[in-house]
Amino acid sequence: MSSPLVIGFLACFTLIATIGAQNAFVLRQGIQREHVLPVVVLCTVSDIALIATGIAGFGALISAHPGALNVAKFGGAAFLTGYGLLAARRAWRPSALTPSEATPARLAEVLVTCAALTFLNPHVYLDTVVLLGTLANEHRDERWLFGLGAVTASAVWFTTLGFGAGRLRGLFANPWSWRILDGLIAVMMVGLGIALATT
Repeated sequence: MSSPLVIGFLACFTLIATIGAQNAFVLRQGIQREHVLPVVVLCTVSDIALIATGIAGFGALISAHPGALNVAKFGGAAFLTGYGLLAARRAWRPSALTPSEATPARLAEVLVTCAALTFLNPHVYLDTVVLLGTLANEHRDERWLFGLGAVTASAVWFTTLGFGAGRLRGLFANPWSWRILDGLIAVMMVGLGIALATT
């Protein structure tokens, strides 16, 4: 039988390695090489806190009170839609997308946006607190070993995504590449927002 450490790593990596709002944001910051380390740290620490919360037993509490998720559901849907519209605006105005001309965003603004994309998404709670928390507690005395594997996967993913994206910077020297990326982000964010509000 595999170690809970390995199972935790694989379970978390499978959940986190999907194209979502948070990952799209980390990817964009990585390509711009703007505040990458703080963003990676925030995403990783957030996952550590959420996974630890699930292992400590709060996943069952959230499952028993779905009303709490409904609040996050509609707030998250509004935020995702708004962020998607901002991405659409960037895609529509390519002059604002040229890296050499772009005004760097302030660290506080970047971190607030990253935190909102993380904590206003109910699926984050379902994946980390509820699902990973439940899986971890199936290992009873070794549940924290499972958790260690899960948070390791989170750290590896966000570090790879954030710093690896910088290798694509040459491709994104062309404003059209930014238009395409932001256009895709806009469609995805608005789509996620609508899906979140209607499910």
